[in-house]
Amino acid sequence: MLRVESESFRLAEAFTISRGSRTEAKVITVYAGEGRGECVPYARYDETLDSVRAEIEALPADIDRARLAEALHPGAARNAVDCALWDAEAKAAGRRVWELCGLPAPGPVTTAYTLSLDTPERMEESARRHAAKPLLKIKLGTEDDMARLEAVRRGAPASRIIVDANEGWSAEVYSELAPHLVRLGVELVEQPLPAGDDDMLGEIARPLPVCADESCHDVASLAGLKGKYDVVNIKLDKTGGLTEALALRDAARAEGYKVMVGCMVGSSLAMAPAVLVAQGAEIVDLDAPLLLAEDRAVPLDYADCVVSPPRAELWG
Repeated sequence: MLRVESESFRLAEAFTISRGSRTEAKVITVYAGEGRGECVPYARYDETLDSVRAEIEALPADIDRARLAEALHPGAARNAVDCALWDAEAKAAGRRVWELCGLPAPGPVTTAYTLSLDTPERMEESARRHAAKPLLKIKLGTEDDMARLEAVRRGAPASRIIVDANEGWSAEVYSELAPHLVRLGVELVEQPLPAGDDDMLGEIARPLPVCADESCHDVASLAGLKGKYDVVNIKLDKTGGLTEALALRDAARAEGYKVMVGCMVGSSLAMAPAVLVAQGAEIVDLDAPLLLAEDRAVPLDYADCVVSPPRAELWG
């Protein structure tokens, strides 16, 4: 029997991307016996708290992981249920999820730290405050991003930087910006063009690695990425849970893609299973709890940007 709750966690400050701003993380928590899972409904994928709750509450009471993939499409609802069922199975067995998956014990991973979209002046100041962090991720996605790029590099002259455009550029804007991304030492650009309108990436120059985010959800997505992307961003709220995320990681590597493991803005409970997927990933972006003013009672342990695997009290 599944139990569903809507919860919210205050952010330390407003978080802005090209599609809008938020001041709290609104999540769905699913309980399956002693197990828990969390998802973040995302309007970009036509998800709301109410719609995701309705999907979950319509599931049969005896749903299991084997039938879940047929009952729900990849997305937030399936993610929360899949992770709750994994957690319940681990607790019932007195083992950890990675043991049940046949994976080695996970270790700490280093996450990027995200600077949200703002004025160039504020982004420069934010970059300066966080310049000691090992990897900064900059949210962009407007036609006026050149000043922001220059400002962040001034604020953090020695930092490693990746950029996330959140589908906000046209092919023309990206082609104009790309040489400057290289000049400023940007290591990767994430989803520069809208999903479904990204064929130009296979025709124009890609002077730095391009990562598929909104264009990559599950294993079935990989067929549409060939020749356009170099990296895939795996998020459990896109894959529909840990089960498909692990399958996507293995399939992406087999096809020659590098792997990034990312997240929506949720609590430590949402990040916990993603830490398993992030083992060995070239880029880890699981910093959402660092953006929160409040978190779960038993949170993930972050030492600056190094996050340790979850304790059993949290998940898995």
